[in-house]
Amino acid sequence: MRGSSFLIVLPLVAMIFYSCGPSKKLESANAQINELQTQNGQLTTENNDLKKQVANLSTQNTNLSTQNTNTTNAFNNYKKECEAKAQELKEVNAILEEFRDNVQKLIERLQAAEAQFKDKGLEIYSEDGVVFVNMQDNLLYPSGSAKLSADGKKALGNLASVLNEFPKLKVIVIGNTDTVPLKGNKDNWSLSAERGSAVVRVLSKDYNIDPTRLTAAGKGQYHPVADNGTAAGRAKNRRTEIVLNPDWERIWESVKSEK
Repeated sequence: MRGSSFLIVLPLVAMIFYSCGPSKKLESANAQINELQTQNGQLTTENNDLKKQVANLSTQNTNLSTQNTNTTNAFNNYKKECEAKAQELKEVNAILEEFRDNVQKLIERLQAAEAQFKDKGLEIYSEDGVVFVNMQDNLLYPSGSAKLSADGKKALGNLASVLNEFPKLKVIVIGNTDTVPLKGNKDNWSLSAERGSAVVRVLSKDYNIDPTRLTAAGKGQYHPVADNGTAAGRAKNRRTEIVLNPDWERIWESVKSEK
């Protein structure tokens, strides 16, 4: 009886043992699968994060590349502008150099043409690129008169010969007097204006200077260059200034065109 019972129990134990073994392996396998799934989820998340980072870096690289291109283009444009301005400055300087040479040439020509009147009240000089020819009244006119003397007309003829060599020069003739009142109804201001006009008429009518180049004016006693309290000072103040303006319009137009 005991033997038969043992034989019945043994298969049951075997069945129980057999059934318990695979179950634990299954649980272990399921645990590993769950862990792997968890790790796979984490790796997927990390992979997605890395893809986002790569996309961001790619965008940043594109932006930097664009910025670098823009910076390079801006630099190249700035360089071209600097080179263009340098060329423009060179051209303006060349015009100014030519202008200075012409002023010096003009002075030399005037000095040569008027050499005989150098010690007779005629003075030639330049200031800021403008040439002045000063003639004392004792060279041009009798005292208190606006009628030109023979020497005065000759000096103006010499001046006109030079002016014809420089057709772009503008000529302003300004009469000046001392403070001594004139006899009669005429005052110093009207006398100075008449003297300026007399010079302009001679230059235009007798020596064929284009009238559009000429301007006459009178400043009377109000533009002295010396003390009217002395005879020597008054003699210096009684003068006719002939102002020779260069071709500033050409220089100004060249500067404006470079802007």
